[in-house]
Amino acid sequence: MSTSTLVAQSRTATGSAAARRMRAEGHIPAVIYGLGMDPLSVSVERRDLRLALSGAAGVNTVLSLEVGGKKYPAVVKELQRHPIKRTVSHIDFLTVNMNEELTVHVPLRLEGEAKAVAAEGGLVDPSVDSIEVSCTPANIPNEFVIDITDMQPHDIIRLADLPMPAGVTALGDPDMPVVTILITAAATAEADAAEGDAEGEAGEAADAAE
Repeated sequence: MSTSTLVAQSRTATGSAAARRMRAEGHIPAVIYGLGMDPLSVSVERRDLRLALSGAAGVNTVLSLEVGGKKYPAVVKELQRHPIKRTVSHIDFLTVNMNEELTVHVPLRLEGEAKAVAAEGGLVDPSVDSIEVSCTPANIPNEFVIDITDMQPHDIIRLADLPMPAGVTALGDPDMPVVTILITAAATAEADAAEGDAEGEAGEAADAAE
């Protein structure tokens, strides 16, 4: 589990104009919510947020949010981004109970180069970029790594094939494809052409032998 402390400031000004002023001053408007508490409007410094989420767990870092002398264990529930600049424009923080499970999306990373890609013109087709899991905050994985080196044409790795760490349960259809090795139309056509040439040469050789 990766943890980090992030200081937030209470805010009373709401609305788009106030949010624009905050962003211009290097602050990001945010809200903290969770079971048994009223939503709390806050802001965090953009630089502090970047540092807090710079560890291996990224957005799944368990945060200790400090607001006016109070501390809230929380995770990032949603990051809203500017549609063009892609900068963070708003954050939803969800308070967590360290002893209760929550649902998070863990990034998926592919490692290696599939032999089918190098030798047979295959195409690696990742169906998802993250895996939804249920676990306590202490058991949130930083990422899932899949070694695709030995994957062959038409091989499929499904959700059920992924080993889960202790205390972590994958959510979703166990048969859901996670990574598939496809064979492109060009590679198929090339293989068919090569097969046709080989058959033609074999036929010519047979005719010559008669």
